Amino acid sequence: MKNLRIPVSQTVSLNVRHRPAGGPGATGRPFLLLHGMLSNARMWDEVATRLAAAGHPVYAVDHRGHGESDAPPDGYENAAVVTDLVEAVTALGLSGALVAGHSWGAHLALRLTAEHPDLVAGLALIDGGWYEFDGPVMRAFWERTADVVRRAQQGTTSAADMRAYLKATHPEWSSTSVEARLADYRVGPDGLLIPRMTSEQVMSIVESLQREAPADWYPRITVPVRLLPLIPAIPQLSDQVRAWVAAAEAALDRVSVRWYPGSDHDLHAGAPDEIAADLLLLAREVTASAEATAPTDMMTPSEVTAYAREPRPGGKAGVRPA
Repeated sequence: MKNLRIPVSQTVSLNVRHRPAGGPGATGRPFLLLHGMLSNARMWDEVATRLAAAGHPVYAVDHRGHGESDAPPDGYENAAVVTDLVEAVTALGLSGALVAGHSWGAHLALRLTAEHPDLVAGLALIDGGWYEFDGPVMRAFWERTADVVRRAQQGTTSAADMRAYLKATHPEWSSTSVEARLADYRVGPDGLLIPRMTSEQVMSIVESLQREAPADWYPRITVPVRLLPLIPAIPQLSDQVRAWVAAAEAALDRVSVRWYPGSDHDLHAGAPDEIAADLLLLAREVTASAEATAPTDMMTPSEVTAYAREPRPGGKAGVRPA
């Protein structure tokens, strides 16, 4: 794995974690992995390792203000972040990538696919891409989150305490995922963890999400889509999520759904084997779809050889035999 520094504007460069494809016949389509709000690209490490081993090069992006990417004071609305992604994808030459987004990253992946269909061959939405943020419950949740971020700017927890907390509350996480979560923070001079984003930047993202409904993008999606929703433990929210996912399934043209019961929000950390397997299913579906729609009037190899040896005006064959 190596970190790539990709300039996306005059003032912002993104950090991209790249894993080259491994294994026999490493010729799979590239994966572009997008993390959620207040997260970072390292949270994809366990999944990325599995995708690369299956023959797919992997690129996991730190969005602006997250991870090791630059953190401008503003410009955190979805349109600006998707523009960053377009610049990064173009610079990396990833046209026709398989794009997977988690949480807020799923909303970004959805918009990227709708607005730039030439860049995306397949789309996976992991516990996101269907949530609507304009209701009072979601607004209250994110206001509380922003308040937590605001208070945490002073530094309240050490890395050791946070590491112990994560191991206790997420026993299924590997040490790789635990350390990835710690990378959501920077370390202050007193050794305490400080969120990389400010509360104002968090609310800028939330307000952007409130202005655009995922359903507005569904009619513009033409590639195969795999929805990977979590069943929330809260019954009222569970019913709402089921309704949102059902609406997405009805609106999308080429879609499959796999539910994840009894898991926490960070599915890519808690269930990397299952998430990687689902993403590889998407890759196979995209390949099968491309083969099914390939032109059928192409010449067979024997027809190409015969054509190459046919005389042409001037007495030359079309292609000189080897």
